[in-house]
Amino acid sequence: MTIAKALTIAGSDSGGGAGIQADIKTFQELDVYGMSAITAITAQNTLGVQGIFPLSVEAVMEQIKSVATDLNPNAVKTGMLFNGELIEAIAFAIRKEKWAKVVVDPVMIAKGGSSLLQEEAVETLKKKLIPLAFCMTPNIPEAERLVGYEILSLEDRKRAANSIFQLGAKNVVIKGGHDQGNEVTDLLFDGDAYHLYSSPRINTKHTHGTGCTFAAAITAELAKGRSIHESVETAKFFIQAAIEDSLGIGSGHGPTNHLAYRQREVSERCIQ
Repeated sequence: MTIAKALTIAGSDSGGGAGIQADIKTFQELDVYGMSAITAITAQNTLGVQGIFPLSVEAVMEQIKSVATDLNPNAVKTGMLFNGELIEAIAFAIRKEKWAKVVVDPVMIAKGGSSLLQEEAVETLKKKLIPLAFCMTPNIPEAERLVGYEILSLEDRKRAANSIFQLGAKNVVIKGGHDQGNEVTDLLFDGDAYHLYSSPRINTKHTHGTGCTFAAAITAELAKGRSIHESVETAKFFIQAAIEDSLGIGSGHGPTNHLAYRQREVSERCIQ
């Protein structure tokens, strides 16, 4: 039996809803073997981030090296990277290992508003890491920070996706969760055309980790050899189920339900 493997390079969420915890749960639910290189330890829960404790560049690079030399991943996802020095080191590792299926989720701001990426690191991200990205997955505020202008419409999002594509990313997905309206529409630009993926907006506060989970689902599907379009479509179904079938835990922005996608598959098989 050959199993697809995916590596997440991201921060640890003590509350279990985002970061590497969300990524590995997602990989597992999509039948992909998950590995991790932790970039920072965070103290957080559904009420917010109480502390951020970055690991040294050496500690992160040793984790990546250990995985690369023995368990070479089929796809790689990056999440919270915190500072420019770390971004440069990770970009070096990606080039060295010739990893092609790299999903860059530019984690910049926590749900509660805490900054998760230092200001100086944004330029390093744009110059060093985005050119190595097979897929970028910013939300609207993150895309605004990357392109330097406000995104108020679908046309603005298309323009922003093209701008990020021009920085070197092969595919750009700008997520629509921060937009308004009864539907959430995610926009994929593959360099040739714009593709829209829409779903009903769910009125809930339990959306902690949605960005990490969505990007991790794309990574898992790419690891299995799926196309970018197939991967985004599955990720859309995965995150929609995770939000709709809420766990309802925590006093603030609760986590999504990573079990929901698989539970629905089992339920549908039983009905058939």
